[in-house]
Amino acid sequence: MRKTFLVTGGTGRLGTLVVGRLRQAGHEVRVVSRRSGPGLFTVDWKTGAGLTAALDGVDVVVHCASAPGNVDMDRRLVKAAADAHVSHLLYISIVGVDRNPLRYYRTKLTAERIVEQSGVPYTILRATQFHDLIRMLLATLARIPLMPVPDLSFQPVDVSEVAARFADLAMAEPAGRVADMGGPQVLRLTDMARTYLKATGRRRPIVPFRLPGKVFGAFRAGYHRAPDHADGRITFADYLATHSDERAASHRG
Repeated sequence: MRKTFLVTGGTGRLGTLVVGRLRQAGHEVRVVSRRSGPGLFTVDWKTGAGLTAALDGVDVVVHCASAPGNVDMDRRLVKAAADAHVSHLLYISIVGVDRNPLRYYRTKLTAERIVEQSGVPYTILRATQFHDLIRMLLATLARIPLMPVPDLSFQPVDVSEVAARFADLAMAEPAGRVADMGGPQVLRLTDMARTYLKATGRRRPIVPFRLPGKVFGAFRAGYHRAPDHADGRITFADYLATHSDERAASHRG
């Protein structure tokens, strides 16, 4: 059955891919943006202006956007979705947001709670860090001759695989909090740094380091990983083979 979807963050890295998959499946998709432009539903998240019109006749809301440190957007969207009687609300989150005190993670956890308490049937998917984020981090660290790298391990996943799963969930019935999604490998960041340097034709001495504190401790404990849900197939090396260019990196989690 053809449905009408509204996708927040629909011009971003994840949202663009979700929009494409939903349209490919034959659904009508509305893309919400702070900007104005052809095919966009402009919403002012500070005031909520434009949100009621964007939601008129919408069946499913796919919430890919986030505002670090601020959940006002989430509250406005969820309330408007409830008022519009949408049948399904989906939210993309990050593995470990309930166990790591990082401020951005705290914000994502609060947004999850807002969705859960909305009264709207919902689905929440938590994923590990995108390959884009790891590449962006390593590109930043490689700007100096001596490359300092946090002594941590990650389980990066490709954004295209997360988008595929998120779109499938959007076209299915509400499922609550679903199983986490992780990449195919748990890798030390130092090893990923070597892979990155080789892919970009650079040479840098790599210096691992540790930091004190609860946030770094939570990352050392691996709360941001999902080894039991290594659902992705595209490895970090696979990703770098076609994305070694440092531009257009995602800022996700």
